[in-house]
Amino acid sequence: MIILTKLVLAYLTVEYIIKPQKWASEFADLKAKSLKFYAKYILLAILGVILSADLKYIPLVILTTLGLGTIEIITLYSFKEKGKGFIVLLLSQLVFIVVFYHFWERPEFNFEGWLQNQVLWVNISAIIFLTAVCGKIIQTLMAKWSIALSENEDESLTNAGKYIGMLERLFVFTFVLTGHWEAVGFLLAAKSVFRFGDLKESKDRKLTEYILIGTLLSFGLAILTGILTSALPVN
Repeated sequence: MIILTKLVLAYLTVEYIIKPQKWASEFADLKAKSLKFYAKYILLAILGVILSADLKYIPLVILTTLGLGTIEIITLYSFKEKGKGFIVLLLSQLVFIVVFYHFWERPEFNFEGWLQNQVLWVNISAIIFLTAVCGKIIQTLMAKWSIALSENEDESLTNAGKYIGMLERLFVFTFVLTGHWEAVGFLLAAKSVFRFGDLKESKDRKLTEYILIGTLLSFGLAILTGILTSALPVN
């Protein structure tokens, strides 16, 4: 499995550290005609061979590199607008690396046993609860305060609060499961620092109370979910 980790590391290093940002614009404009596109994948192959540190993995590295390049070419021609298809490209290339590695090396993997792991399904259920259900619970509990707050209109990013809430609950859930309670306190403190300026400028008691209640409800639900998940017996 170490070679799989090294392949992923080589890909992420070249794509997001070594490759200049301006190359992406040229890829979008010239697509397969861009010489820098091929230079990027040559660098990827070289780094992959260096990290693998074993000549027997050279064919695996080269074929993986060709596959990744093909996926990017298809993505570039499929999405006409610059910047579009980024998530599709990232996920498809990472999936390709994993699948092709398993096809090449055929490592032993007990898929059935993995699916029967109770911890896996408990965690999936908890993540769905935190991302999809908690938002509706908080929205319902805070409905009357939302109406009062809407009397003072203020522009904001679309769905920004929704995704901030999802992320903070996932972070708190992870910290509780791993026993890093100090990280929960750090996250709460960091959010308080960001919010302090808004609350200071607004001088609006309703807004202050609304934010505090929402934050405490969000963190409270995530902590409770993490505690209950940790307490469940594992067969």
